[in-house]
Amino acid sequence: MMQVGIVGAGPAGMMAALQAAAQGARVTLYDTNRTVGRKLLVTGNGRCNLTNSSVTAARYATTDPAFLETVLGRFGRMELIAALQELGIPTYATVDGWYYPLSNSAAAVVEAFAAALDQSGVELCLQTKISDIRPGVEGFVLEVGGPSHAHPVQRVIVAAGGKAYPSLGSRGECFPLLERMGHTIVPVRPALAPIRAQVKQFHKLQGVRLDVGLALYKGDQKLGETVGNLMFTQFGFSGPAAMDLSHLVSAHLGGGDLCLTLDLIPRHLPELRQLIARKRSQPIPLSVALGAVLPVKIPPVFQGLAGLPAGIRLSQVADQDLERLLGLLTGISVEVKGTRGFQFSQVSTGGVPITEVDPQSMESRRVRGLYLVGEVLDVVGPCGGYNLQFAFTSGALAGMAAGGGE
Repeated sequence: MMQVGIVGAGPAGMMAALQAAAQGARVTLYDTNRTVGRKLLVTGNGRCNLTNSSVTAARYATTDPAFLETVLGRFGRMELIAALQELGIPTYATVDGWYYPLSNSAAAVVEAFAAALDQSGVELCLQTKISDIRPGVEGFVLEVGGPSHAHPVQRVIVAAGGKAYPSLGSRGECFPLLERMGHTIVPVRPALAPIRAQVKQFHKLQGVRLDVGLALYKGDQKLGETVGNLMFTQFGFSGPAAMDLSHLVSAHLGGGDLCLTLDLIPRHLPELRQLIARKRSQPIPLSVALGAVLPVKIPPVFQGLAGLPAGIRLSQVADQDLERLLGLLTGISVEVKGTRGFQFSQVSTGGVPITEVDPQSMESRRVRGLYLVGEVLDVVGPCGGYNLQFAFTSGALAGMAAGGGE
C-alpha cells in the first residue's frame, strides 16, 4: 500500500488527502493547527467563496498560462462542484458568478471535509510541525521536531501554504526545505491585500464602499487595472478592486513611483451627464445631482477638491469647473505606499515556480515523489474564489497521482 504524507491540512491538503485515500493509499495528514481547515474558515468572510464561473487560466497571474490551462482542464470548476456535492457540500452561484455553499458557512464546509477525512481513513497528526523533509530508504522521511521523531513515507505532498495569515499557521517555513531539495524560491510577497496610499484628502470617506475602476501605474506604465468594489480606509483602500492589484504593488514597490488612478463612476458617467444636461439650468444642489450615481459622502469631498463650495447649485457652476470636477471623479491619482502585511493578506505570491512542477500530476520536476500544491506555488488569482479553485485543483491532481501505484 502506497504511503503518502501530506504537509498542511488546508483546502489543498484536505483535497489531496481525500483523493489519495480514494486511490487506496495510506494517508497521513500533518498540520500545526488543532483542527483541519483553519484557513478555509476565514474565506469569503466566513461564507467560503469556493470558485467562480469565470475561472480560466487567463484570470491568474503566473509565468505559464499553459500550465494552468492543463490543470484546470483536468480538474476545473465543474469537477470541483461535483466533488463538493459528493462530500455533501451543495453550492450555488451569485449573479456575478461567485460560488458559495448553500449553507453560506465556511464552518459547515470544514466539518464536511473533516467527516470525509475520517470516513476515508486518513490519519491526522495535528499540532505537529514538520521540521525537515529528507530522502529515505523507500521515499522520504518527515521529521517532527528532529531526527528522533521520523515518519517514513513513500511520497510527500507539500500543501503548507505561503505566508498569508501567519496566525493560522502559514509562515513559509517549508520554503527553505524545498530550496534545500533543489527548488527555486521566488520571493514571497503579500497578495490580495489592502493597499496603503496617501489618502489624507479622503479622511471623511473612511468606510465608504462603491464600485470603481482602478488602474495601477509605475510612471507612465500601466501595470494593471480592474473594476470592482472598493472601500476607503484610514490607511488607503480595501475591497476586491484594491486587493486584486495588490500583488502588482508588492512586486513593483521600490522600483519607481507607483500611483493608483480611481474612476468613481466607471459604469454610470453617461447617465450622470444626461441628468446634468437636463437639470443644468435648475438651482438644485450640485451634490444632489452627483448623488444620483454616488454615495452621499463623496460629492462634498470632491467638490472641495475641485475648489467648489459644498452648497453650490448646479446652475451656478461654470462649465470648466464642472468638467474639472468630473475629471477628478473619473481619474483622480493617488500615491501608493505599499500593501498591508501578510497578516492582512488573503494569499501570498511567490514560492516555487510552476515550471518546476508537472501540470499533469503536480509532481516536482526536481525530486521524484514530491508533489507541490496550492499557495506553495507561484500562482495568484483575483478575489472571487479563484485561489480556492487552484488550491482544490492542484490538491486533487496531486492526490490522484501520489496515491496511485508506481
